[in-house]
Amino acid sequence: MATKNQLSKKNLRKKKIFRSKSPHMKKKPQVSGICSKIFIKTPKKPNSAERKVAKVKFFIYKKSQKRFECYIPGEGHTLQQYSKVLVRGGRVPDLPGVKYHIIRGKYDLGAVKNRKTSRSKYGMKKDLKVC
Repeated sequence: MATKNQLSKKNLRKKKIFRSKSPHMKKKPQVSGICSKIFIKTPKKPNSAERKVAKVKFFIYKKSQKRFECYIPGEGHTLQQYSKVLVRGGRVPDLPGVKYHIIRGKYDLGAVKNRKTSRSKYGMKKDLKVC
């Protein structure tokens, strides 16, 4: 005889319920927010570095004071407290609790300077040279 727990898991498997990996975005591709704190975090065991992270209050939560940690990709940034940012989903594997990325080149977070490769990830426009 199957237990209640096993039956409930079986029902979940039949329905194929999708569980979001970025649950606080409420099924939206990007969400804007305001930075409340910018700080540095160190990664999990085999890696060692200083990763730049910001606590962001999403605009979709109007009344509640929920703040989530978001990763700032690329080298250097000009973020301060109360800077407006655009956030997308996507966790950082070696930082526990960081499930979101901030998009470069939007609002107050500028593009990475002198970027030649992977420019679309870091908000850098292509240099059009005139002959």
